[in-house]
Amino acid sequence: MNTRRVTMRDVAAEAGVAPMTVSYTYTRPGRVAPATRDRVLAAAERLGYTGPDPVARSLRSGSTRNLGVVLGEHLGYAFEDPQAARFLAGVSRVCVDNRLGLVLIPSTGDADDVERIREAAVDGFVLWTTEQSDPVLDAVAATGRPAAIQGGPAAPGIYAVAAADREAARAIAQHMLADAASPLILSHPFDRERWTGVVRGPSPDVRFPVTAVRLAGYRDAVEQERRAWDAVPVAVASRNTREEGRRMLELALEQGKPDVVIAMSDQLAAGARDALGASVRISGWDDSETAQALGFSSIRQSLYDQGAACATIAAGLGVPDERPAWSLVRR
Repeated sequence: MNTRRVTMRDVAAEAGVAPMTVSYTYTRPGRVAPATRDRVLAAAERLGYTGPDPVARSLRSGSTRNLGVVLGEHLGYAFEDPQAARFLAGVSRVCVDNRLGLVLIPSTGDADDVERIREAAVDGFVLWTTEQSDPVLDAVAATGRPAAIQGGPAAPGIYAVAAADREAARAIAQHMLADAASPLILSHPFDRERWTGVVRGPSPDVRFPVTAVRLAGYRDAVEQERRAWDAVPVAVASRNTREEGRRMLELALEQGKPDVVIAMSDQLAAGARDALGASVRISGWDDSETAQALGFSSIRQSLYDQGAACATIAAGLGVPDERPAWSLVRR
């Protein structure tokens, strides 16, 4: 059985036209006379030709028209975590507006992460926040393609898109610490090892930049209140889920009940509410529908806008003039 792929030249010979005319029929139909276009399409149908090979076309043009999104999580995280989903929605909007494809590239610490980056058929990269030592950063930079990362860390060739998280963390902690006797901080993971537990006054050696910057802001507020940072318990969650927030609060309760919980996300805050009920003041981060429904204070920022900004940079369409905005929502 002959399995040879029908080529553009075969269609041109069948239709009695030049190969360039066949190419224009598919890529620039307005440049081909209607009668000629109909003849080319009829010849293609007879031969079973389905159109130009997109892989060959991208090799010729040097462009794939795809953006790669590198997630330092399993792929399901992109759809399970509400804020990651909002971020990807922002990336998708830029892709739709500019007729770009979107390729999800998981990065979970496996040995083949770097090779997956090197082999990705994309024109630019959008990265979800990771730690400075992640080899994926060097792999992305080595491709020489445009790249942007949400939350940091910034790296040579990779533009960081992040709100002023330290200022925002200080603001919400100041709001929550008023009249608080025994505050508790409910934190994102410290690093890719995702250790969980309760510590007091964690040192600056926190590898995830978003976690580190927010802890620094909380510490600013604690010390401005003339409190001892090393006396404040910090419950460290492994994942940004409501279930994990509840589990960590139940663990922290073994050391005493807090009268205020300052959580790094609305999902963690909702888990704290599940564990403690409505009698304890709780704050979150992102001002999602969850924060609004449960009525706790939160930091409002748009992961959707940050996703769009990252995609704009990765697509080579420019760099935003301003840092992403945030505001404190008191409830």
